[in-house]
Amino acid sequence: MTTAARQFKGEATRYTGDLTHRHWIQKALSGYEVKRDENKGRFQDWESARQAAAQIKYEVINHLDQYLAQFVKNIEARGAVVFWASDAQEARDYIVEVARKNQVRSIVKSKSMTTEEIHLNPALQSAGFEVVETDLGEFIVQLRDEAPYHLVFPAMHLTRDQISEIFQQKLGAAPVKDPEQLTMIARGVMRQKFCQADMGISGVNFGVADTGMISITENEGNARLSTSLPRVHVAVMGLEKIMRSMDDLALFLPMLATAGAGQLISGYNTLYAGPRAADECDGPQQFHIVLLDNGRTRLLADAEQRDALHCIRCGACLNVCPIFRNVGGHSYGTTYQGPIGSVITPHLRGLLEWKHLSFASSLCGACTQACPVKIDLHHHLLQNRRNATQAHPSWLERLMFGAFSIVMRRAALYRLAMFMGKLFQPLHPLVKGTAVDPVKAWTRTRETPPFAKTSFRSWWRDQQKGA
Repeated sequence: MTTAARQFKGEATRYTGDLTHRHWIQKALSGYEVKRDENKGRFQDWESARQAAAQIKYEVINHLDQYLAQFVKNIEARGAVVFWASDAQEARDYIVEVARKNQVRSIVKSKSMTTEEIHLNPALQSAGFEVVETDLGEFIVQLRDEAPYHLVFPAMHLTRDQISEIFQQKLGAAPVKDPEQLTMIARGVMRQKFCQADMGISGVNFGVADTGMISITENEGNARLSTSLPRVHVAVMGLEKIMRSMDDLALFLPMLATAGAGQLISGYNTLYAGPRAADECDGPQQFHIVLLDNGRTRLLADAEQRDALHCIRCGACLNVCPIFRNVGGHSYGTTYQGPIGSVITPHLRGLLEWKHLSFASSLCGACTQACPVKIDLHHHLLQNRRNATQAHPSWLERLMFGAFSIVMRRAALYRLAMFMGKLFQPLHPLVKGTAVDPVKAWTRTRETPPFAKTSFRSWWRDQQKGA
């Protein structure tokens, strides 16, 4: 078992045993499907919208080279500096170098799972820069020194009391429980940081190829301040975030809001086209785009699972996943949780190290049904399982399935196995739950159904004789 798998099983066991935690997460997600379905009804035809979105992403991903070239050409014409980063290290090094060249002291960041993916904050902090997350949820988990819990709701696992407690410890705030008062405490800190910041870092929800713009979606407005007040703006964008045109964006913005948070439209949807122009009074003096590969082209080369790059990071698959609802986001130990994380993490971080995530699924198909761009998630989980077992087959499993194949193809051996099973079944309680680690005790939570007193073959033979 790999280290990542061992940690996942340990954390999953701990969280599933914490009934308070499970209740809180399920309560937090309880109203999601109602609001989502309500806003689905505002579309003329939600399923047709899903199909259109899937076809758009198929076209873009299968001609990614063309649309990326168009996007880069158009955004560079607007004054942006584009850097192609093949991996996380190159992306981090470039951003640190930009900060040093511009004598940056303080950095503000808007919510970005892509920067979480490349572990940008620790790199900047170790280089001597102050980094402050400005999304409220991200700000809270940063104070707690935790990773985001969910793609869209980073602090959904925390109660008001826990948030108030961390604000008291880290910010010297008064103990309050009212959500608006808690928000005002964070806002008082953030507004000061916005005014002091020399660099703003953001993610990118969509890059529009034909206009050379990036689109950022948020509900708080902090991304606008993070990108417009500092003199340097750096946007980190996965290669797959490309849209063809503004017409595509008109479909994807409401779909992202509906599928991700059960909203008709997010509070703020902003297009950024480059640094401040000569006739403009605000905006950054420099605008950098970091186009991140970091394993995406490997996934692109896999025709079977290429559509995983269609993902718009809405988090809908997490919201409906029974596994996520019980083990929680932190159990996964990786940036992208839930079904989509279980599909793409083995591609981005190594199949053998992260294959366990693909087995952490009930294969119920709820994720595939919820996905607004129709990614075949539960089948991709099966494909990851197959690829992992082919790449590193277990000798024990090969032995067991080999023996199973031999027995099932030979009637005499099958009858002998059934007889032995019936003979030894009373001994099952002796081995049930004997392992100290409940994760390893396969029999602890499983009962073997009792063998019938008469087999079907014997019953059939007796019926034939009676006839």
